[in-house]
Amino acid sequence: MLSKSVRIIFATLGVCIFFAFGFMVLPLFAYFIREWRRLLLAITLPGVLCGALWWFIPESPRWLISQGRIKEAEVIIRKAAKINGIVAPSTIFDPSETNKLQDDSSKKPQSHHIYDLVRTPNIRILTIMSIILWLTISVGYFGLSLDTPNLNGNIYVNCFLLAAVEVPAYVLAWLLLQHVSRRYSMAGSLFLGGSVLLLVQLVPSDLHYLSTTLVMVGKFGITSAYSMVYVYTAELYPTVVRNMGVGVSSTASRLGSILSPYFVYLGAYDRRLPYILMGSLTILTAIITLFFPESSGVSLPETIDEMQKVKKLKQRQSLSKKGSPKESKGNVSRTSRTSEPKGF
Repeated sequence: MLSKSVRIIFATLGVCIFFAFGFMVLPLFAYFIREWRRLLLAITLPGVLCGALWWFIPESPRWLISQGRIKEAEVIIRKAAKINGIVAPSTIFDPSETNKLQDDSSKKPQSHHIYDLVRTPNIRILTIMSIILWLTISVGYFGLSLDTPNLNGNIYVNCFLLAAVEVPAYVLAWLLLQHVSRRYSMAGSLFLGGSVLLLVQLVPSDLHYLSTTLVMVGKFGITSAYSMVYVYTAELYPTVVRNMGVGVSSTASRLGSILSPYFVYLGAYDRRLPYILMGSLTILTAIITLFFPESSGVSLPETIDEMQKVKKLKQRQSLSKKGSPKESKGNVSRTSRTSEPKGF
């Protein structure tokens, strides 16, 4: 629904930074409400207010267009133009293109299912890599968050500091997404978080503040990557399965959050073991991230066929398509038709 520049701000300085503010309020609630059932109730009840958003959030125009519902998409775009003080053109969509889309949708209803995420080799590999990426980031993020009681110092202060460090992490994520490629931004943040966590084991046991600082820096890097992964994953999947792709990846993230307490429990055997495991997994994921296609400056794909290829498949496909100028020309024209709008 958002243009490229606004999409980045919304995902980093919008949603995520307010997540950090909520995280910083948590130790304040926990300090005054010591009984865990009452604490859970106190931090859950405000979520009921989110139900009212149903009447305020419009449908995605991209998705409506992919389903041939052109008139509904046009109503939303004109309403957005009015709110933004922009005079919308009399003709928003090319009539020949819209008639073709409506005819195709009436003859053959667009129906996509979750198995479309593994239908072709390219989207299958992308889905597997996304699952690994989200799961590992979630293990590191929640593992460090849940490890707060094991850090030296006051548990409430440490929890607040672990939340406060997320604010500059989201600012860094916003800057990186604006000026650096997605792959290198993600990989760099993960390398930072993973390498710092591996350094914790080298700190002498009497240097408590240094080890706590390194944990904070590790949380900084992983948090920065966590905010980027939402933008990156959404840009890689096509419109027809974008919600499902992000949903499956987010489900993998929840599995990571379920596993994260067991990483913390390993500290009972060796205090350094959780950091070694989380740091190693984070660096491994940073390497995997380098094989993702780059989405910076590229129009959002609308169909599965328009998706960018992962690094290995991209090279193989380019070799197979050599000597077919007609097909190449068709791809260029299709890309120009589906170029991303300026934003509304």
